[in-house]
Amino acid sequence: MNLLIQNARVIDPSRDFDAKADVLIENGVIAEVGKKLRAIGDVIDANGLVVVPGFIDLHTHLREPGQEHKETIATGTRAAVAGGYTAVCAMANTIPPNDERAVTEMIIAEAARNGACRVYPIGAVSRGLKGEELAEIADLRAAGCVAISDDGKPVANAQLMRRALEYAAMLRIPVVAHEEDPNLSEDGVMHEGFHSTLLGMVGIPATSEETMVARDVLLAQKTHSHLHVAHLSTAGAVEAVRRARRAGVNVTCEVTPHHVALTDETLQSFSTNLKMNPPLRSQEHRDAVIEAIADGTIDAIATDHAPHHFDEKNIEFDLAPFGVIGLETAFSVCYDRLVRRRVIDLPRLIELMSSGPARAFNLPGGTLRPGSPADVTLLNLDERFQVTNTFQSKASNSPFIGETLQGRVVATIVGGVLQYDLREPAPLPASRPRKKKR
Repeated sequence: MNLLIQNARVIDPSRDFDAKADVLIENGVIAEVGKKLRAIGDVIDANGLVVVPGFIDLHTHLREPGQEHKETIATGTRAAVAGGYTAVCAMANTIPPNDERAVTEMIIAEAARNGACRVYPIGAVSRGLKGEELAEIADLRAAGCVAISDDGKPVANAQLMRRALEYAAMLRIPVVAHEEDPNLSEDGVMHEGFHSTLLGMVGIPATSEETMVARDVLLAQKTHSHLHVAHLSTAGAVEAVRRARRAGVNVTCEVTPHHVALTDETLQSFSTNLKMNPPLRSQEHRDAVIEAIADGTIDAIATDHAPHHFDEKNIEFDLAPFGVIGLETAFSVCYDRLVRRRVIDLPRLIELMSSGPARAFNLPGGTLRPGSPADVTLLNLDERFQVTNTFQSKASNSPFIGETLQGRVVATIVGGVLQYDLREPAPLPASRPRKKKR
């Protein structure tokens, strides 16, 4: 199947390319990027649009198997393509967890049957995510896992984390760390600071994240392993990553759109759609995260898409589960908060959502280089829209409902196939003529 995308602004950070051009897709791969290309096949006139490499999310909770009332691989990947994502990395905290080959193979098979985009499983660090003994990491890698993580839970045992890093180094995959000291976090539900005191809620201190990042950076240095810090949210953690890189440690990191856009001040609404872990931090920490995005410390923007059923979130704040959805709003939120406010330029944002994630986990995609997979996202930077509680995801626990954002994903192509298209409104069903009354 051939497809020609014409008259677009094409941005490919992997090649420092930003120009008006056409993109030719043949047999599921990028054939050519240039001016006045010709082809036999379908044509998309992308005049006024921006064409970029398909986004890659390093941190998605698809919930299947075991929690299909929250999300499935089918609905989660439909949400992904609606947000411009052509690939997602599925976290291991399913039921049962992805700690053995059979679960990995099930995820890959279901994604092949019903997935709208590519799905890369992430295996567990420990059996049952209990943090007591290592999972069969080599078997998980052989089955198709691209990284290992107990995300949702920290690896509190330093010796276990060391062994995980050593095994992962041999297999050339990263260990993705949910950095939280459970003894410091205890029963916390939001960031510890002025607003937690004001609202009378138990806080999670920034040091809970920062002490674990410091520990794991040292372990990564000792084991010569690749550490990836998930959903980094504090100033101290940012600085620990910077120092580690200067020392030559192989450490990468990600931040989420909600930590970029929001602070703990918003929790005065008591909305459970603002409850996530790590929690929304104070303005000081948010500023440090944004500075790290601007200076190149951050490798990727990841959604930490964590869907929950409405009934699970529709309870008291203290009792509600942590987690928010983010696949369908990630680009628009980051474009609004980072590009329109001149923190970074558009090519840097595209790098953080495509080529940066691909480099961090050594994944295919993230580029429009000829011969690469034809995973492509089309953007309309002028379109403004209001976020409603209607999503492709099964869940609607978004912190951005009601906000008006500018910049929208209008089409997503995966392997040369158009999987999502907002450019033309769907035709209304033809109405049947009414019979005249006699």
